[in-house]
Amino acid sequence: MRPEPNFPVRPDEFVGRRQHIEAFREALQQGLTAGRTSSFAILGDWGIGKSSLLLKFAAVCAEPAFAFLPILFSASTDVHDYMRLAESLLDKFGDALLAMPNLEARLRAELRNWRLKQLNLGAVGLERHSRRLFLSSGSSLLRHKLKEAWDHFFRPAQLNGAIFFLDDLQNIGISKSDLALTIRDQFQFFGIEGMNYSVCFSAKPDYFAETKALAEPAVRFYTKVYLEPFTFEETIEYTRSVFGTSPDPSAIIATWLHEKTLGHPYFLAFVCKRLSTLEGQIHSQKLEAIWPAIFDQLGREKFRSDIAQLSAKELGLAHQFASFSESDIPAHHLTGKIHREHRARLVEKGVLIRTGRGRYKLYHPLFREFLRQTQ
Repeated sequence: MRPEPNFPVRPDEFVGRRQHIEAFREALQQGLTAGRTSSFAILGDWGIGKSSLLLKFAAVCAEPAFAFLPILFSASTDVHDYMRLAESLLDKFGDALLAMPNLEARLRAELRNWRLKQLNLGAVGLERHSRRLFLSSGSSLLRHKLKEAWDHFFRPAQLNGAIFFLDDLQNIGISKSDLALTIRDQFQFFGIEGMNYSVCFSAKPDYFAETKALAEPAVRFYTKVYLEPFTFEETIEYTRSVFGTSPDPSAIIATWLHEKTLGHPYFLAFVCKRLSTLEGQIHSQKLEAIWPAIFDQLGREKFRSDIAQLSAKELGLAHQFASFSESDIPAHHLTGKIHREHRARLVEKGVLIRTGRGRYKLYHPLFREFLRQTQ
């Protein structure tokens, strides 16, 4: 495997997260039996591998043993209402159906016609065709079109269901509580009506924080997967996927990598990409000798972009966090309204991580070290 830190891992090169993958497989198997499949929320901090796991789940559900249709959608900030989201999901849904290699010519022609009709259900089309005004909400549009597709395409295409994979759901410009509850109502209806549609999305770990009080049923609806850094065993597996299965070099590299990165997938990929360019056998002395150059490159390519998004006061607060010796800092060390406001912005920008009630830490010790060296 060639590590690429700025891209999700290809499903066929995916390593680790076996417990989560097995849980997903079990949910798919239960979905085949019950006719309805659980929906999932993959939650975690930046660079922890949410998108990679989402793509792996999508590949698993398309396996012949399950025969689910995966629909991939990357959430963006230009989606400001549920109607726009519904239209976007239907576009991706039609694309995914048409991309099926074994789809019969007759079904393919019918599907193209179905998509053409869908294009006429936009806002302008709704104004011109009063008989379709009942589709004026995103929920109604999605319910109507997906029921049509279930009745006309899924059984002939020998599909057992479909899963919508929504990456970075927090990017959508809709209230998190409203969106979580609307999606829950939408997909719960599909299950009640005998249509095996479900959703799997990725988001920041605090996605449900503002939702619990307003939409507790929506929170319970999802099987939540909280991603942590790789264990040491997963770091070894990742290292061997990059450098081969020779036990001595991979064990040396894995131990050193885990010490430096603490198993964080992005930093593992970043460092491994640089190590993979080295010639000859890698030993511990050589690793330490080249580490300053790797850390310097990490600063140029990652950490400087982190601080570039910060205001002067936010950067000053980040430097204060870096000056503490503890890994996570109680908020009472930094009091005052201004500090609270900047702290919230640092969390929003991914620089700080909330580790508990009133406790925070910088998102990785390597970034903390970079701040200390650049004060």
